[in-house]
Amino acid sequence: MTAFQPAPHFNSVEKTTWAPIAILSLILLGAGIMRAVFSPLQEAAMLDLKLSDFQMSLVQGFAAGLPGAIIALPVAWVVDHGNRVRLLLALIAGCVAGTVWTSYSVDFTTLFLSRMLAAVCANCVLAVAISLSADLCIADHRGRAILVMALGAFGGLAGGFALGGTLVDVLARHPLDFLGTLAPWRATHVLVGLGGSLGLLPLFWLREPQRHEVEHAGSALRPALDALWRKRGFLAPFFMGQIGVSLADTSATIWAAPVLIRNYHLQPGDFSIWMGGLLFAASLGGAILGAWGAERGLKARRRGNLLAGAVVAAAIGIPGALFPIMPGVAGFAALLGLLLVSGGAINLIASTAVAVLIPNDERGICIAAFGIVNSLFGLGIAPTLVTFGSWALGGAQHLAMSLAMIDVLTCILSLVGYTLAMRNAPAPLAVKGVRQ
Repeated sequence: MTAFQPAPHFNSVEKTTWAPIAILSLILLGAGIMRAVFSPLQEAAMLDLKLSDFQMSLVQGFAAGLPGAIIALPVAWVVDHGNRVRLLLALIAGCVAGTVWTSYSVDFTTLFLSRMLAAVCANCVLAVAISLSADLCIADHRGRAILVMALGAFGGLAGGFALGGTLVDVLARHPLDFLGTLAPWRATHVLVGLGGSLGLLPLFWLREPQRHEVEHAGSALRPALDALWRKRGFLAPFFMGQIGVSLADTSATIWAAPVLIRNYHLQPGDFSIWMGGLLFAASLGGAILGAWGAERGLKARRRGNLLAGAVVAAAIGIPGALFPIMPGVAGFAALLGLLLVSGGAINLIASTAVAVLIPNDERGICIAAFGIVNSLFGLGIAPTLVTFGSWALGGAQHLAMSLAMIDVLTCILSLVGYTLAMRNAPAPLAVKGVRQ
């Protein structure tokens, strides 16, 4: 056995400051709502604009995937070397603009571009928040800090779903005069965009923290890329595992509402509240389990133990992937909840792993590298894979079966990836005495 000693020039955080973490959680809440509000309304938008399932899969997936991959490295450079608070201001402003623009979409192209702006900006917020949190918390508190931020992220996903379904129902019965003749799904996006603009206010209070745990001085990209390449034995399966859970979760959250409408004959007003509650409770429950597992893994002081919880969670998600083909709504909700608990735990553990195992000056590039792969394969391909699967099975009426098949396969991919990543994980940077 040999003991791991961090490089002597590392300057670790000495005290956790929780107020900025709370602000980051609120920012993630607002970004998540603006990202997710379209999901329960996509059937209404599809009918209004006369779009197909395939076109909607591009709006919900590829619109965020390809642009996200293109801007990932520039955003990562700012995350690693620039002012992250100013970047957050720009990203939230982009979310607001994209959400309001969605209200005035007139065809596939304008809907694609408006959702692209909102989704790409919202997705980039998480990478900035993780980087900031690592400079605001001591290593042993980072699991808890990311859990606090996860409250905002999961609350945004659930709140967007619940708020979208509820507002569209209320506005259909009680339209607001200042919104004119906008269809209810359009008016909903105007209100959510205006509300999201309030997320800009706390950012004027937030200050850029000092960077810690810097392994390479300077702002050149090549040293960081070389350092990450040396970690490829860990990062390749780690990325594979995270892509698997991203594929499963993205497909589930995008197509759950259409399946409820088409196969269970419900309307958004019938399921938006309980669905939003389920999204929040299951994701939060998973994050709590993930934070507990991550901190136990760190305290075990054994290389790789941090990811043990991700392996267990990935195995649990496989039966949950069968939710779309359950005979009743109760079974649908129970298994979807299981899948979301699995995804919440894995995402929390993965975020903690990046904050603990990857040096500060490599984190943004690492997140960007994953973001490129995830954007192309997770966000970009996952929704369209489901539509291709339904076509192969005989048509749009087989959407539920296709969704179940894709999610089972991607959960298995996640299990294999995290098992290999656990075996090849590096030692935590700021934790002494780690056993090999």
